[in-house]
Amino acid sequence: MTTDVPFRILPRVTDSNRHFWTGGEVGELRFLRCADCGYYIHPPIPICPMDHSKNVAPEAVSGKATLATYSVNYQAWMPGPELPYVVAIVEIVEQPSVRLTTNLVNCPLDEIQIGMPLRVTFEHHEDPEGDVWLPLFEPDPD
Repeated sequence: MTTDVPFRILPRVTDSNRHFWTGGEVGELRFLRCADCGYYIHPPIPICPMDHSKNVAPEAVSGKATLATYSVNYQAWMPGPELPYVVAIVEIVEQPSVRLTTNLVNCPLDEIQIGMPLRVTFEHHEDPEGDVWLPLFEPDPD
């Protein structure tokens, strides 16, 4: 992996999503979780959609996921990741209904398979409004 960080349009970090965008600083992929029923909530909202509890708080998951689908992008729409790059939808293993749109990295295109096991890796971006750690995914050799 190269040490050069590609240009990316960074998210706006707010009090309601800070746990997600900054967890990578300590190597954690974090989602809101309902303390009453255990349901993971993403994107973050202040109430559990399952039992309507307001007892939700950030919690780290294992960082393991499964590749649900992907697309290989060959078009340079703006400065950014080196072409081609993979846009992926991954399902976290703790709750497959939690899906992230992300990038698949460190994987040759001819080795990508739907259902392959993945693990999170973080790409750090300095930002005057607060640093961001983007969760990306790579093949999980375990």
